[in-house]
Amino acid sequence: MTIKFSDFSFKYWALEKPTLKNINLTIEKGEKVVIIGPSGSGKSTLGQCLNGLIPFSVKGDISGTLTLNGNDTQKMDLHQCTNQVGTVLQDTDGQFVGLSIGEDIAFALENQMVAPGPMHDVVKHTAAMLALEDMLHLSPFDLSGGQKQRVSLAGVMVDDVDILLFDEPLASLDPKTGKSTIEIIDKLHKETEKTVVIIEHRLEDVLHRPVDRIILMERGEIVANMTPDELLASPLLAKHGIREPLYLSALKAAGCEINQSDKPAYLSQFCLDKFKPQLMSWFHQSDITLPSYDSAPLLEVKNLSYSYDGQRNTLEDVSFTVHKGEFVSILGKNGSGKSTITRLIMGVLEPDQGQILFDGKNMADTTIFERSQQIGIVLQNPNHMISHHMIFDEVASGLRNRGVPEAEVEEKVHATLKLCGLSRYRHWPIDALSYGQKKRVTIATILVLEPELLILDEPTAGQDYHHYTVMMDFIRELNEKLGITIVIISHDMHLVLEYTSRAVVIADSKLLADSSVNNIFSQPALLEEANLTVTSLYTLAEALGIERIDNFIRCFIQHEAQVK
Repeated sequence: MTIKFSDFSFKYWALEKPTLKNINLTIEKGEKVVIIGPSGSGKSTLGQCLNGLIPFSVKGDISGTLTLNGNDTQKMDLHQCTNQVGTVLQDTDGQFVGLSIGEDIAFALENQMVAPGPMHDVVKHTAAMLALEDMLHLSPFDLSGGQKQRVSLAGVMVDDVDILLFDEPLASLDPKTGKSTIEIIDKLHKETEKTVVIIEHRLEDVLHRPVDRIILMERGEIVANMTPDELLASPLLAKHGIREPLYLSALKAAGCEINQSDKPAYLSQFCLDKFKPQLMSWFHQSDITLPSYDSAPLLEVKNLSYSYDGQRNTLEDVSFTVHKGEFVSILGKNGSGKSTITRLIMGVLEPDQGQILFDGKNMADTTIFERSQQIGIVLQNPNHMISHHMIFDEVASGLRNRGVPEAEVEEKVHATLKLCGLSRYRHWPIDALSYGQKKRVTIATILVLEPELLILDEPTAGQDYHHYTVMMDFIRELNEKLGITIVIISHDMHLVLEYTSRAVVIADSKLLADSSVNNIFSQPALLEEANLTVTSLYTLAEALGIERIDNFIRCFIQHEAQVK
């Protein structure tokens, strides 16, 4: 199944300018291609053109042609498109239609009026391909993120489509589950020889398995169409705000110049011997210092246990301390209990056992409102926090609820908007903002209340590397210049590595570790237990034969902090 875009442009009816401009791209039958690009680059729009959502569900103006095996998609209907292109969405919950996994997989076959006997055979065969054969009776909504991805994939595979399109398949998955997802996609690609198109932010994670080409998009145009080795040896990733693999960042930190012939796309094939002397020299000459905190405790979690159903503990005997001025991460897989800790600190939930102290005082005696005076919590999805139409009113809402005089409200809101880089938007409606800008508004709404502790739940979810870096550099500034204590809750290993000095690791309701990031990231067994994975920094240090891998990781962390 060959995909061919010829001078293809698309403009949404609601927008003035085209989102896709003069796309010329051919993807041959059986290829595996990755499409990357910053937010707003047009990569998701390209995917919607491919699966028929554009123009059949999403309206706009098209010029040029898109053909599937020589057939012009504008002369096809939506059903013909979906028969050829199967899509696995980022939000898998929005894709489920059956009450059980078996029903969900069978849905397309039922629509085609396949007889029950052959239908059962196809469902069983498809489920076996994706290791779901023992789970057909379960509800898809009761599954983990990775299992949901497999069910969505089975629902698409059962239709025997020619093209598999994955729209940000790793967006909400923890590292180990993300790795498994890439392995499943690779296995299906090899076994079925289908054409595979992956749209994704997390390039290094996708390159866990080989791909044929990477298409880089920016502002609706294709700016690169290269092999992985060509692209990673070029300056294009940095230029367009895409995160490069960590091992490449370490090599560049050591002053190494990388060419396409070095095979930089996959660490297992990389010509490491050539760079080893330079890397080792950089590492041995680095003055490694470990962060130490001798400040007083601010937040103390003591022997905390909680169960939602009274039977199985979501948290079990968890204890840790956050000191004044620290920048700490709480790290763990999806469903490990990380977000439950936030709800307990907020006071939305009450612990079954244990206590939470803030500045030495037991929080059991304080109301949710009283806690909010000292602790600011920014939820993962900004839309769950916003309650006003205009930006100024949203940021002012907390102060007005406290009865602060309007003149003081105005002064504080203007100062906070300036601090957050939102001054020029102060008279804008919130609906006019991007996801990342909305995230800043929610942070501004909390900051204006001058909290001592700021907790951010998955602060970078749904943001590309450029916006993610701008956001996190701003958070770091709050910590370093204003002295605000920061806790981030995440399963993003890169985020934790780059910005926090200490990590608390939680898995299956229990505390697994509480140590410096470099120490935790150099323990494969611990990370495996938490459904996390070692980063490519660890793999690089191991390949170099470095004994103190924790020091190598610390060396990189220090370098990144100095550069930023």
